[in-house]
Amino acid sequence: MSVTLDIRLKRANKVYREGETVAGVILLVCKEALQHHGISLSMEGVVNLQLSSKSVGVFEAFYNSVKPIQLISSNIEVAKAGKIPGGKTEIPFEFPLHTKGNKVLYETYHGVFVNIQYTLRCDMKRSLLAKDLSRSCEFIVHCQPQKSKVIPTPVNFTITPDTLQSREKNSLPKFLIRGNLDATNCVISLPLTGEVVVENSDVPIKSIELQLVRVETCGCAEGYARDATEIQNIQIAEGDVCHSLAIPIYMIFPRLFTCPTLETTNFKVEFEVNVVVVLHDDHLITENFPLKLCRL
Repeated sequence: MSVTLDIRLKRANKVYREGETVAGVILLVCKEALQHHGISLSMEGVVNLQLSSKSVGVFEAFYNSVKPIQLISSNIEVAKAGKIPGGKTEIPFEFPLHTKGNKVLYETYHGVFVNIQYTLRCDMKRSLLAKDLSRSCEFIVHCQPQKSKVIPTPVNFTITPDTLQSREKNSLPKFLIRGNLDATNCVISLPLTGEVVVENSDVPIKSIELQLVRVETCGCAEGYARDATEIQNIQIAEGDVCHSLAIPIYMIFPRLFTCPTLETTNFKVEFEVNVVVVLHDDHLITENFPLKLCRL
């Protein structure tokens, strides 16, 4: 006998903040009446930390500090053992989004070595001959916006062979690239903006790119494993661009893959942006800028 189980949240965007109520319905669709041994619903928020392959075995103490960190866990009985009539049945539920003790609800974040995830799971127990049913649904938590105003702290940059930390300085062709970022203290819901200008270059330019990088740190007092990985790469210019022409920088921070800059005792999540200029002989010129993301 076919039966489908689903969790539907009232909010279409599935975004909640601490102190709010996660509300929705459990939807059951079956052709004829169905016997069950109880329906339960659980909510869980977990930080999963993972060590990169280069850090495994380096620190013994790491293995205790990379255990999953539970932020929230609660369980409710939605329906006692009984019968569900044939057709479509909706069972409403409400879960307050509160932590126990002094724990903080971090913002949902899907990274490589740090993962912060919040899920609802519905379980329906059935007789021995029928298989138990379960369904999971992820919802998104946004941290409380900060009250204080964000000071944008714009930054100007100039890139020449002399400013690069490279051993091959002498073999590099001559070039002068200027630019600016409008803010390095960024509001996560607003784009990163600025401009870059190629004043002159002896070698034709192949491409100018903007690379957003996540820097994830896991560890404890004995040592930390710090790993930087690319989130996204946007090409802002292609080919040998006109000299002395301002090229706009515009990057939207992707949802789920970025979160407000986070620092805790066991892990850190930080972000950086690289302005990358690729010359025609495939020389890479990179300028790095640390970013601080926040939510307003």
